Amino acid sequence: MALTKAEQYLLYDTSLQLLQQDLLTNMLFKGGPVGKSLRDLILARQPVQPLTNPFDEAITGSLRADARTTMQNSRNVAEASSMMGIAKEGVAGLKSALEEMKGIIADINSNKLDKTSTLVQSNYNDLKDKVLGYIANTQYNGIYMLDSTKWGTEQIDAAGNVHIQAYTQGGFNVSFQAVNSLNFAGLSGAALANDTTRADQNALLDSLLSSVTSIHDRYESRQNHLTFQAERLKSQSELLDQAVEARRQTPTSSVQDLLLDLVLRDSGSLLDQSS
Repeated sequence: MALTKAEQYLLYDTSLQLLQQDLLTNMLFKGGPVGKSLRDLILARQPVQPLTNPFDEAITGSLRADARTTMQNSRNVAEASSMMGIAKEGVAGLKSALEEMKGIIADINSNKLDKTSTLVQSNYNDLKDKVLGYIANTQYNGIYMLDSTKWGTEQIDAAGNVHIQAYTQGGFNVSFQAVNSLNFAGLSGAALANDTTRADQNALLDSLLSSVTSIHDRYESRQNHLTFQAERLKSQSELLDQAVEARRQTPTSSVQDLLLDLVLRDSGSLLDQSS
C-alpha cells in the first residue's frame, strides 16, 4: 500500500529530527566545546561558597572571647567579695564575744555577779578562748584571713595580701589585717576579782572593741564594693553576649554602634527616635 504525500512528509520530518538530535547529542557529550562546558557544569567540583563572612566571624569571635574573659573576671571579683565577707563574719563573732565579756564586768560592777566566783571567771576565760578560736579558724579555702602566723604562702603573702586575677591590667590585691596582733593575751578571768585589775580589763576591752569594730566596718565596706564590681562585670559580659547576636543580625554595624544600641536600649536615649 503506497504512502500518501502527507504520510511521506511526516516520516521524512521525523527522521530528520531524530538525525539532528543524534548529531546534537554527539556534539554535546563527546569532544565538542559545548559538551565540555556541560560536563564541567554537571560533573566538575564546584568552588566552595562561604556561608559566613570571615571578617564578621572574626569580630563575633573577639566579642565572645571578651565576654568569656569579663565573666571570669566577674567570678574572681565575686570570690574576693566572698573572702572579705567571711573575714567580716569572723570579726563580727569576735566582736560579739568581746561584748559579752564587757557584759560580765558590768554585771560584776552592779553586783549581779560575784567577782570572786570561779564560774564567772571561767565563763570570762571561755569567751576569750572563743575570740582566739575565731582568729585561728576564720579561713576561705585554706586562706586564713585573721591570723598572720599562717600568712606567707602562695595564696596570701606575709603582709596579708591576696592577689585577685581580674581586669586587663592583671588584677588587684585584697588586704587583711593581722587581728591576732591585738592584745587579747591581756584578757584574764582572774583579773576580775580585783577592782583595779577589773577596771584595767574593762579599758582593754574598750580598746579591743574599738579596733575590732573598725576592722569589721572596713571589711563590710570592701565586701559591698567588690560585690558591686562583680555585678557590673557580669552585666558587661552579658552585654557583650548580646552584641554577638546583634552583630549576626546586622553584620554591617560596627562594634561601637552595637554596644551603644544595646546600652541605649536599657537606659534610653536623649533623642526621640520613635517618629
